[in-house]
Amino acid sequence: MVKAIVGANWGDEGKGKITDMLAQDADVVVRFQGGSNAGHTIVNQYGKFALHQLPSGVFNSRITNIIGNGVALSVENFTKELASLKDRGVPAPRILVSDRAQLVMPYHLLLDTCEEERLAGRSFGSTRSGIAPFYSDKAAKTGFQVCQLWDPEDELKARIRQVIEIKNTLLVHLYHREPLTVEEVYTTLMAYREQLAPYAADTFHFLRDAVGRGDRILLEGQLGALKDPDFGIYPMVTSSNTIAGYGAVGAGLPAREIGEVICVVKAYSSAVGAGEFVSEIFGDEAEELRRRGGDGGEYGATTGRPRRMGWLDLVASRYGCQVQGATQAAFTVLDALGYLERIPVCVGYEIDGRRVDHFPNTSLLHRARPILETLPGWQCDIRGIRRYQDLPKACRDYVEFAEKGLGVPITMVSNGPAREDIIYR
Repeated sequence: MVKAIVGANWGDEGKGKITDMLAQDADVVVRFQGGSNAGHTIVNQYGKFALHQLPSGVFNSRITNIIGNGVALSVENFTKELASLKDRGVPAPRILVSDRAQLVMPYHLLLDTCEEERLAGRSFGSTRSGIAPFYSDKAAKTGFQVCQLWDPEDELKARIRQVIEIKNTLLVHLYHREPLTVEEVYTTLMAYREQLAPYAADTFHFLRDAVGRGDRILLEGQLGALKDPDFGIYPMVTSSNTIAGYGAVGAGLPAREIGEVICVVKAYSSAVGAGEFVSEIFGDEAEELRRRGGDGGEYGATTGRPRRMGWLDLVASRYGCQVQGATQAAFTVLDALGYLERIPVCVGYEIDGRRVDHFPNTSLLHRARPILETLPGWQCDIRGIRRYQDLPKACRDYVEFAEKGLGVPITMVSNGPAREDIIYR
């Protein structure tokens, strides 16, 4: 059985915790897209971790963790995170890196930074992790696959020469930076080869065999449906497809093998970066929710930036579940709302004087205003509760109101940051 764990919204929904939890009963966990521009925060018996490159199954040494071919692989972050796990007493995880994965190069980060500086007030709010230049190179066929690290020196240098001719045109004439040299890029690639040698593998055939054995496989997505370049709030999106359907491509599996799609939905809304956010709130109201939210405040796991805050948006979340093809939903960070006497929920949009109940394209979305319905709060701490029927009635009413609005059964409710803070319905 293959299950995909993906986000319904702008990211930061709590996918890492759900993956870490479900990995206890899995055989394989696969990161299938994205790079180090987002983090999955996990709290377990080893402590609190923000993973940017590693799959969230690395805390279970029994399972195999795979970085799939669809991932933007930062070798620096990969090795740094592995070292951090070891330093904090986590048993060495079993990890395979697809030999078809492509490498985030130092010049990708440089180009990302230069372009954000050039755009200034018109920037995309990039994390400057090199993701857009990386995926641009992948599409333009000027990237480096892991397997190419073992090509003959003359062939690899010839390819480097071809690639940096384009990069140097941008660096020198547009951004006024120093040009790249063949030798410096080759030296970097050789360092990557040494670091990746214990992990590089043909993960396509590994997963094919795993499916044949009936192994339990989790596909772990990054960010959420509203950051997808096709179905999200374009152009303020990421550069890889964030939807479950891409899991088949980014991992290397037949699409028909994905039997369950668990869509993670936050009990309120948060976002990092620019883009449309209809239910956004501001000022003291936003700061109070930001302070109480997440697992220590709503701040980007990668950037540390304060997240933009808003109420639960059922229009956007329902759309996210539809885009993901969700078969069930996990409802997270419900405990953060326990301080509120009344809880607003966005149940529709007003666009040009008309009520709209479906999520529109971006050209219409920037004119949308939220239609809010207010529900009673439960005004108590719900952490530590393990049975759904033991939650306060107002809390259960909120979950069931959200479930009806999503159109997908909520099978898990997260009421705290730790692995054990979960209620099954």
